[in-house]
Amino acid sequence: MESIKTEKVLLHICCGPCAITPVQALRAEGALVVGFFYRHNIHPFTEMQRRAQTLADYAERIGMKVIFQEGYDLEGFIRRVVYRETRRCMVCYHERLRATARLARASRFDAFTTTLLYSKFQRHELIREIGESVGREIGIPFAYRDFRSGWQEGVETSRRLGMYRQPYCGCIYSEKERYAHEGAAGRRPAAEDRSHVGAGDRAFAD
Repeated sequence: MESIKTEKVLLHICCGPCAITPVQALRAEGALVVGFFYRHNIHPFTEMQRRAQTLADYAERIGMKVIFQEGYDLEGFIRRVVYRETRRCMVCYHERLRATARLARASRFDAFTTTLLYSKFQRHELIREIGESVGREIGIPFAYRDFRSGWQEGVETSRRLGMYRQPYCGCIYSEKERYAHEGAAGRRPAAEDRSHVGAGDRAFAD
């Protein structure tokens, strides 16, 4: 795998805790990392705000610039997913990676990548495939990295810093699956158990 070295990289960031390991890894390679927070897939609005603030606080702590997407097109996201609910993670990956690639190209970044590659619970190879495909379409390299080896270190660091760790992936469908599943079992969900987990195609890990 080639090192990014001195490239300027736009990093799609799901949330503050997921950014810890990827940012450290990319900076260790010599990359100038700028974050991009995509808003439309995180529901409800108050949850999106909480995740955005957690990321903003962490970014300030480590001296990283973050571009926060404008607007909040929940309705548009739902329209793109409806009748495709069983494949919604694929749709969501494509939406986020394509938005990141377009911004990276327009802003003259050298490459783009995503913190989705950090999660042990997301569909890693599908994310890589979509990222590389979108990169070819838009005309900017997708900097594939497997950040999963730093999973536990990232979890421990986020806990030590007292960061908010969400208990579901992001969309309203994953929120329903998480809480309806736990509620049916008569148990209260614990954020530290399965945070940063995708929901579509049953990506939850028990």
